[in-house]
Amino acid sequence: MSGGASAEAPRVRSGSLDNHKRRAYRSVQEAREKLAYKSGPRPEFEYELLMMFVKNELSAAITTPLLAIVVAMGAMFWAPPRALLLWLCAVFVAKGILIALCRQFSKAPHDDATTASWRAKIASAEFLYGVTWASVAFISPETQGEAAHTFIFASLLVVISMRMLFASTVMPIVYAGTLPMTIAIVVRFALLDNPFFWAMAAMAVGVHIYFIWLMNGFNSTVLAMLEYRAEKDALIAELEQSKSISDDARLRAEEANLAKSRFLATMSHELRTPLNAILGFSEIMRGEILGPHANPTYKEYADDIHQSGQHLLTLINEILDISRIEAGRYELRESPISLPEVVEDCHRLMRLRAENKGLKIVESFEENLSQLWADERAIRQICLNLLSNAIKFTPSGGTITLKVGRTALGGQFLSIKDTGPGIPEGEIPRVLRSFGQGSLAHQTAEGGTGLGLPITKGLTELHDGTFELKSKLRYGTEVTVTLPRSRVMEALPRLAEPGEDQPDKPDVPWRAGRDKRAS
Repeated sequence: MSGGASAEAPRVRSGSLDNHKRRAYRSVQEAREKLAYKSGPRPEFEYELLMMFVKNELSAAITTPLLAIVVAMGAMFWAPPRALLLWLCAVFVAKGILIALCRQFSKAPHDDATTASWRAKIASAEFLYGVTWASVAFISPETQGEAAHTFIFASLLVVISMRMLFASTVMPIVYAGTLPMTIAIVVRFALLDNPFFWAMAAMAVGVHIYFIWLMNGFNSTVLAMLEYRAEKDALIAELEQSKSISDDARLRAEEANLAKSRFLATMSHELRTPLNAILGFSEIMRGEILGPHANPTYKEYADDIHQSGQHLLTLINEILDISRIEAGRYELRESPISLPEVVEDCHRLMRLRAENKGLKIVESFEENLSQLWADERAIRQICLNLLSNAIKFTPSGGTITLKVGRTALGGQFLSIKDTGPGIPEGEIPRVLRSFGQGSLAHQTAEGGTGLGLPITKGLTELHDGTFELKSKLRYGTEVTVTLPRSRVMEALPRLAEPGEDQPDKPDVPWRAGRDKRAS
């Protein structure tokens, strides 16, 4: 049951990520479609522009009818009340038709709404509304007073400006709603035999043209705002799509890393069990414990088997070490150690190999160094890896320099410098990656697993230290491992003799022992 549940969990998470990716992809497509009409009609923008007009109209559904009532009350001084009442009813009916269409459009699903059809319907209703307003100019044609005509002129200009403001996002509706009123002013004033009214008619045309120019600019601004918003939506959608892809990749990487850890944990046991038997029996055969071999060649074969087994065991241990370091499960067993003593032991182990190759190893250790709080096995592995690399790639007659000392910040460092051929600058990042090898390793057949430097760097960072590799072609390579001051153990204060005054206890600037585990 537990196995089935654990197998189902990644499947569920993968399914949710797939749904999220589909939604993000759909959002990207929609946003890009809005931006795909840079030089032609914009279907998505046309819908949004028409919706802006509808919202404006619905939010001010009572404003213009109230204005019509005010105009009717003002016109009672020169027009018959019955005619005004009929006109007012016509305005209300036209307004009701327009409001009803706007509400239907606002409630219609976006996918089912045909913008061109709805725009034509609403523009027709707006034209009817404009005609009803324009008819106020002809309620009492026999009126000749300047006050009445000025009132008509001012009232219709106010309504024209209001309708243009409401419909500025859809220019066809602007023309449909305002042209009838301007034409009514021009016709009414042109029929009067008075130059003053002719001037007012011309003024109405000029004002209308000016308003149209302003509304075109406002419409362009709104359209640009929608384009910017669509670009922002496209960017956000693409970011969400990239995030979903990243989450999917991270999930797959976590699953692959878990599978790798399980594989290494299983294979380490399966490989070490027969390997220990091979090493044990080859050791017995090489040492002729059960008696001498009849053929001396068998002893050489046993020695080859033992050396190959040791190499394989080292390889398995390196793979397991880098796997634990990368997974954050490498456990440090810390204790007080002396860095010069550890380096001296490593030098002693590698001295014979260096002498056989004709290399000279020079030590330069600073005296009176305090102990470090560190994992001795890890520090020893760091030193052996670096020293082994230096011996491997330094040609015969070369020199390797070992330095141990204090840093300017109070820490301690280990430096191993050789006079080998060096590493090209472009290959340094590669040799610091797991299984990465430089071109020199292939040319000189001095290859390996490519895990020595990554393990060394990882162990150094587990000790809160820094790893630095400097190399130059034909000048050699220098690797410096620096451990921070927090790992340096200062001397404890002397205990007071019986009867002496107890001095104040100074602070001890080194950390309490603990096992360091990466979470």
